[in-house]
Amino acid sequence: MSVIESGVQAPSSVLRIGPLSLSAPVVLAPMAGITNTAFRRLCREYGAGLYVSEMITSRALVERSPASLRLIKHHESETPRSIQLYGVDPRYVGEAVKYLVAENLADHIDLNFGCPVPKVTRKGGGAALPWKQDLFASIVKAAVDNAGSIPVTVKMRKGIDDEHLTFLDSAQAAADAGVAAIALHARTASQFYSGEADWSSIGTLKEAITSVPILGNGDIWSAQDAIRMVDETGCDGVVVGRGCLGRPWLFGDLAAAFDARSRGEVFDPTLTIQPNLGQVLAALRRHTELLVDFFESENRACRDIRKHIAWYFKGYPVGSETRKALALVESLSEMDDIFATLDSSAPYPGIDAEGPRGRAGSPKRTALPDRWLDTRCLAESDKAELLDAERDDSGG
Repeated sequence: MSVIESGVQAPSSVLRIGPLSLSAPVVLAPMAGITNTAFRRLCREYGAGLYVSEMITSRALVERSPASLRLIKHHESETPRSIQLYGVDPRYVGEAVKYLVAENLADHIDLNFGCPVPKVTRKGGGAALPWKQDLFASIVKAAVDNAGSIPVTVKMRKGIDDEHLTFLDSAQAAADAGVAAIALHARTASQFYSGEADWSSIGTLKEAITSVPILGNGDIWSAQDAIRMVDETGCDGVVVGRGCLGRPWLFGDLAAAFDARSRGEVFDPTLTIQPNLGQVLAALRRHTELLVDFFESENRACRDIRKHIAWYFKGYPVGSETRKALALVESLSEMDDIFATLDSSAPYPGIDAEGPRGRAGSPKRTALPDRWLDTRCLAESDKAELLDAERDDSGG
């Protein structure tokens, strides 16, 4: 018996973030070098959701760095326009938000407090920053105060490690500051992307914070995973990162699964998109075409797509020599010539094409500024490290 047949109201698939209303409660996680406008447009062609930019350093944006100005551009087809900012100085974060609002460049702004990359955390940024409660609160407040009607959200991790968890007090501070939603990657910084995400922490956060939507992130490799996360934790939506690498059609599966759930139906996993090799090749070529538009260079687009090739072909019968050849192409015509040598009818390989992708890394001690953990408040000695963290190349 479905939820509807039993007389119980079915859960809505609509996610509201401030004034924004998303028909599917799905967010694309920002990924450096991945979630440029080309990849966002490709994913959007498969399914609804909120598609967030690569992480932009606030100071670089305030100083009008050409690279940052390029990364914040959205194609006219992208709506709502979502930008993630990284910063460790409330003044720069506030000014960056003020610029985005004044120039009408974004419909949603996310703040990054989850990056575990050593060159970020050793300067006190990313996942290290919430440990300093006063600094975290002042950054979020600066963003919200300058955003006007544009919703501001935060994305964070559980904490630095299991002995230094920050997600509950940081979430409360963010909610008090007026954010429109909070996303939790259910790992600590020291875990990097290794092991299993602790979904129970998402449920704990959902129970603690009831004033704004809570979004869960971590180990969503399929639509079934997303539904299971929502059912187990009660979270209001999901954030998908590595699971969509080489699988932009995952957003089609997610939209269908949440639509079925909203009707009180159980999503049938046999209805997921299961592309044959020809369909994968078509998606890969479309991705490259969109990169050509983004870079305004066919050669650069062909070089950039190389990092995606192994993800697209995971589990498919594409030999190492073909993969090597594709890693050297410099034009779409060369790509087409190589594609013509493959068996486009090769079927979906099933489980071999699914599951984890991308670099997981291994647990490691988080790189931090000297004596960072001595106090939860920002010390005078911390400020030099933070100034260095605002450099243009510090964003991870």
